[in-house]
Amino acid sequence: MGAHLTRVHATEPKRRPPEAGTSRFGYRDYGKRALEILFILLSLPFVLPVVALAAMALWIEGGNPFYRQIRLGRYGARFSILKLRTMTRDADAVLETYLASDPELRREWDEKQKLRHDPRVTPIGAVLRSTSLDELPQLWNVLVGDMSLIGPRPMMPEQLPMYGNPTHYFALRPGVTGLWQISARNENRFSFRNEVDATYDQNLSVTSDIAIIFKTVGVMLRRTGY
Repeated sequence: MGAHLTRVHATEPKRRPPEAGTSRFGYRDYGKRALEILFILLSLPFVLPVVALAAMALWIEGGNPFYRQIRLGRYGARFSILKLRTMTRDADAVLETYLASDPELRREWDEKQKLRHDPRVTPIGAVLRSTSLDELPQLWNVLVGDMSLIGPRPMMPEQLPMYGNPTHYFALRPGVTGLWQISARNENRFSFRNEVDATYDQNLSVTSDIAIIFKTVGVMLRRTGY
């Protein structure tokens, strides 16, 4: 399930040279991925039973427990993201009916591509979202190289015009978690996400990534995701 060959050529940045004083074989290029793979392998005995139980609950609720969607990855490569399904099977039709009946919600969707109170989310899906457990299957995307454990929030192709300059986004693999997810996930303006991605990219280090991992656990325990 690797990245497809389709690219977003118009805005795709070239690979940046190593920054001054930074080894070409430093954390950004090799250590980050090695740390993330080690973390995933160590966590699999805990993660797999959780995913299996959640998938069984979703199957009983009705429908395929897994969901795929095209996202933009490093350098603009498209890939299929894997998540636990949190919405009804007729989600697109429900959304259109809902937005057509409420101009305020239409504005919220047009600006953020997300609704704070989404009518498509199922009861089990709401629990998975609030605990961020619906993101766990993306660890597969990390293992095959589509994503990082820590990085920018994965972007859909149609969101690119709203994002602005994606230089920092395309310089990194999108993450299962990241600086936006632990600090300001209620702020969905794409310009703000761009700023957060720039901050993460410019300050990327092993200590910042470890701090994000621990803070992500706190977000999951507090059930502040959506």
